[in-house]
Amino acid sequence: MKVVVDEEKCVAAGQCVSAATDVFDQRDEDGIVVLLDENPPAELAEDVRNAAAVCPALAIRIEE
Repeated sequence: MKVVVDEEKCVAAGQCVSAATDVFDQRDEDGIVVLLDENPPAELAEDVRNAAAVCPALAIRIEE
């Protein structure tokens, strides 16, 4: 699994951070998503898929 984020689409809602705190964070200055691990371990796959699903801006893409 590879995670790709589009910072241009991000609306700083923070849903991804709530869903997968080990993979996503937010910049302090504007709340835009920060990808902490572009290749998360298999045990986090469900959380990452959930984060992509709940992103209101569809800024998270998963490549299998």
